[in-house]
Amino acid sequence: MNKIKILTLSAFCFSAFAADHLPPLPAWSGASTQLQKEAQYPWVTPAEISGLTKTPSYDETFKFLDRLVASSPLVTMDMIGVSPQGRSVYLVKAGTDPEQIGKDGKPVLLVQAGIHSGEIDGKDAGLMLLRDIVHGDKASLLNDVNLLFIPVLSVDAHERSGKYNRMNQRGPELQGWRSTAQNLNLNRDYAKAEALEMQALLKVLNSYKPDLYLDIHVTDGEDYQYDITFGFNEPVHAASPNAASWLASVYRPELNQALREAGHIPGPLVFGVDPLDFSKGISGAHFTPRLSNGYGDIRHIPTVLIENHSLKPYRQRVLGTYVLLEKTLKLLAEQGKVLQLAKKADENARPATLTLAYKASETPDPIRFLGVASELRTDKITGLKYQAWTGEPKVYDALPQYWEKVPALEVDVPAAYWVMPEQHQVLAKLALHGIATTRIKSPKTIQLQQLTATQWTVAPKSFESRFMIEAQFKRDWKKITLPAGAVRVSTDQPLGRLAVALLEPSAPDSLFHWGYMPGMFERTEYFEPYAIVPLIEEAAKQDKALKKEFDEAVKADKELAASPEAKVQWWYKRLPYYDQKYLKYPILLEH
Repeated sequence: MNKIKILTLSAFCFSAFAADHLPPLPAWSGASTQLQKEAQYPWVTPAEISGLTKTPSYDETFKFLDRLVASSPLVTMDMIGVSPQGRSVYLVKAGTDPEQIGKDGKPVLLVQAGIHSGEIDGKDAGLMLLRDIVHGDKASLLNDVNLLFIPVLSVDAHERSGKYNRMNQRGPELQGWRSTAQNLNLNRDYAKAEALEMQALLKVLNSYKPDLYLDIHVTDGEDYQYDITFGFNEPVHAASPNAASWLASVYRPELNQALREAGHIPGPLVFGVDPLDFSKGISGAHFTPRLSNGYGDIRHIPTVLIENHSLKPYRQRVLGTYVLLEKTLKLLAEQGKVLQLAKKADENARPATLTLAYKASETPDPIRFLGVASELRTDKITGLKYQAWTGEPKVYDALPQYWEKVPALEVDVPAAYWVMPEQHQVLAKLALHGIATTRIKSPKTIQLQQLTATQWTVAPKSFESRFMIEAQFKRDWKKITLPAGAVRVSTDQPLGRLAVALLEPSAPDSLFHWGYMPGMFERTEYFEPYAIVPLIEEAAKQDKALKKEFDEAVKADKELAASPEAKVQWWYKRLPYYDQKYLKYPILLEH
């Protein structure tokens, strides 16, 4: 038997001959470079000591923050959770009175870094800004605004640090990992909330109800001139249209102007539609509740996803993030009350229908785009065709942009959902999200809509540690007696649309879709032929209409006609012995 030996290059051998494999890099020098402190400055941050080429470890990061907190009453720090490997997750609170954040009526900005810990720009920008608030000339930023800052959300992944974690990113020198110690991608976990880190974050959202939420990332994909991009669910497809309108008409132009003045090139959050030809256009995505900005939209927390460009140097990215954070605080001081009113209007709306998924329009909305030229190449070793970026600026005057704005799944919003008391996992998730529920103490009979699965598939492999389930349902109205302990989830509440997104089984991020109710697809009581045959014969004798229905079904269905076993199953489904919960969605709809 021949054995194949797989050889791998050691890190030492690899580094000995590997050149810079990334596309050519344009020179950059912006006004934001003045924000960086020299190594001899008393309050220099750990990243600045390296010239913004390295990011500090977990211990170094929180050693600096402990020192900062001890030096000023403007800043405090709370532990909000513990990671699977036992590390603390911290929330930094900055304000004229940090303990009054969320109570004093001031707009609250939540800034989150390190949800993907290889994309850690927000941590070092945040440390610099906090330093300048406490020991510089920027304390006035907190006069009319409160700041919440999570320096590192995915703390275990932050410490899975190495030089070879992200081959498509320029710096920092050592980078953390994308997924948690449990191999969960936190920015796919908002709806199902399985990770301890995500559960800690949801408690922050429920407790402080921020008025604006920034989630800071670094891109993975195409090359272009922009060094900082950001996006959110646009008014054309937002579940929070009033907040989305503010983000589109006020936040985006104000931030773009501030970034340009500081020497950065802000741009839209983009995803190419063809990996081999960027000129074919980009998509305008609708983000679902598994993602930060989709989750914020459905629960009426205005949320912006920041994606710094991975091919730009770490220093440039961190400084751009600093500018974005500072301008956001200034804008909230001016516009915070307006945003709060928009947020409240979204919370108070009670739409009769809700669109849960969108598809891309076939007609593009062209935009002017600052791109980079590319050419199609073929790798000589593997034969792979790929798009190689040349580093040369290329302006697309009318690059096609295909917005996901065509409704693909629209549902009527019920008055309430009824969750059976045995669905402990589902009820626990609703509580984590802060959705209000009421539990009945005694049985109750009511006309409800029951869903029965007619077709279903289970994904052949796991995604985010779950086996996703797709199903089609038929819907029937029945008078049903609910047991004591059944839980009513009213949609007449600020988080009513989030309840629909989690409990409507066809929704892309419903708990059903994530595989939380597999038991409905299992039968545990069966029959023996000697017992069921007399029952079938008796039923056929007593119920002539049912016998006629059977005869017609046999005539119409060749497979049924040819299979005695299928005929027995046909009758079994209509006998009172059949499992009445089989294929029944364990959540009922009240209209």
